[in-house]
Amino acid sequence: MANVDEARDKLDKILSQREYQVYYEDNRNFLEIAWDKLKAWVMDLLSQIFTSLEPSNALGNAVVSVLIMLVVALLGITIWLVVRSAGRKRKFGAHPPLEAGNELSWSWQKHLAKADDFSDKGDFAEATRHVFLALLLYFDEIEWVKARSWKTNWEYFAELKRVDKNGAEAFQRLALIFDQVFYGGQSMERADYERYRKEADQWLELERLHQKAES
Repeated sequence: MANVDEARDKLDKILSQREYQVYYEDNRNFLEIAWDKLKAWVMDLLSQIFTSLEPSNALGNAVVSVLIMLVVALLGITIWLVVRSAGRKRKFGAHPPLEAGNELSWSWQKHLAKADDFSDKGDFAEATRHVFLALLLYFDEIEWVKARSWKTNWEYFAELKRVDKNGAEAFQRLALIFDQVFYGGQSMERADYERYRKEADQWLELERLHQKAES
């Protein structure tokens, strides 16, 4: 029994020496450990899906590399979409569409007439502006929004969402084009203006039909 204890003590002393400790130590850094664990998980998953397949170390490295590239690509696309959306929202709500003056007191019908005047002159940017203001004041007339000279398009959009989702979405599309043309310097050709006017008229036509029925 004494010999057994003595042998165990010698073995413990040998294993405690530095050269043996270095052999058993895990000198990998965090990324290496994470990579090996992920690779082992992928190889185990592949062996379960494809029972006849014997995944090699090279195959595990290749699959993990592809997965990481896909994740990085998706993350990059997501960040780009979020940044672009935030930028568009900042531009969308940057300016009050109703400038100080008497335009707030005009009827939406008068703005449409003014839009026709500018359209006949070939000034489609100003025509677009008056079509948009006509739509905004029409929504004010039916009490979907409260038109004020200090309000931004973002605030009008928030009001419309609480009343009519389709109207809010139409307003947002038309407001973005209005901002791009009137504040961003984007050109507006006749065909572009006609498409813009047609979409706005889809909302204004309801009121026109109602007025014709009453007359």
